[in-house]
Amino acid sequence: MAPRSSRGIAPALLCGLSLFLGFPGLVWVQISVPPQSSPHTEAHPCHTCRVLVDSFNKGLERTIRDNFGGGNTAWEEEKLSKYKDSETRLVEVLEGVCSKSDFECHRLLELSEELVESWWFHKQQEAPDLFQWLCSDSLKLCCPSGTFGPSCLPCPGGAERPCGGYGHCEGEGTRGGSGHCDCQAGYGGEACGQCGLGYFEAERNASHLVCSACFGPCARCSGPEESHCLQCKKGWALHHLKCVDIDECGTERASCGADQFCVNTEGSYECRDCAKACLGCMGAGPGRCKKCSPGYQQVGSKCLDVDECETAVCPGENQQCENTEGSYHCICADGYKQMEGICVKEQIPESAGFFSEMTEDELVVLQQMFFGVIICALATLAAKGDLVFTAIFIGAVAAMTGYWLSERSDRVLEGFIKGR
Repeated sequence: MAPRSSRGIAPALLCGLSLFLGFPGLVWVQISVPPQSSPHTEAHPCHTCRVLVDSFNKGLERTIRDNFGGGNTAWEEEKLSKYKDSETRLVEVLEGVCSKSDFECHRLLELSEELVESWWFHKQQEAPDLFQWLCSDSLKLCCPSGTFGPSCLPCPGGAERPCGGYGHCEGEGTRGGSGHCDCQAGYGGEACGQCGLGYFEAERNASHLVCSACFGPCARCSGPEESHCLQCKKGWALHHLKCVDIDECGTERASCGADQFCVNTEGSYECRDCAKACLGCMGAGPGRCKKCSPGYQQVGSKCLDVDECETAVCPGENQQCENTEGSYHCICADGYKQMEGICVKEQIPESAGFFSEMTEDELVVLQQMFFGVIICALATLAAKGDLVFTAIFIGAVAAMTGYWLSERSDRVLEGFIKGR
């Protein structure tokens, strides 16, 4: 392949330069996306300790399974007795006890590694339960099931059946929490040993309690029927063992604003806004007004809008009235526009040329783009060795250079630098 002529490089550079000078300043935008941080929720230390011990026990099973299980049984028994409580096995188990992403597990293992080694070499026989020895007795992070708090006190209802089996004891099994029973739906009391509001005892014996729901508005009841109510929920009144809705709107119990009206609902009431035409009302719509708002007038039983535009209400010259709901506006008549508080006749603009709306600097930029294209064409012809076009090209470049060094060019370049 023949070597490429360097004569075409200069025209190409000049073309790019001329087009570059014809455009406003370029802007480079770098968009940086902030790294997203994932929320980190720290587990209770007791839970972390339990996970660590469970993983440790799985590691014990894995090391036995991977190293033995097939072949010479007598040889395996001899080797197993040496490997079972060896330091080698302990190291193999501890290497995989925490996952790489479990920071809490790694931190707890670092704090308790000496304790684990002590248990492994000295305490296994007398304390075979690692969880009890490490998490409860040594680190004091956990409590036995059914107990809670720093002293491992029994949960309400007893450690055997905390919260009666119908709720969750807060902090159970840990050295924290309040021991408060969070009862299931339908159950209540300190140890969830009673039926909650709106439920009744459907069945009870020495160890179990079954609570069923009362009829809707009943707060306490003796059975599921409407006539089994003993106490009613708020907004209802007991009448012959039935709960009847109280009409708060017909009593003084309702409290609505001056421009609102009351609507009774089952067990309660709502306050709704009056119509815009009303100053105070007894219900919805302009026909339930106590008094009409300004801009409205009583027509029969309703408050209707007053058309203020029927009278000459706009004093300004060339203004016209526009009626609105409850009021009116004065606007300029057709063919006029607002200017300094008065309506003046709009001037119809003459037909504009293509460049009429361009600023002086924009025209200069357009000229440079045009000259850039011309120089590109001349440079291409000059590169072919034509003396006439070469002379024209040199003259054009000289003229452009003189122009860009002129005072006017300085102002345009200053505009480009400022981002105009």
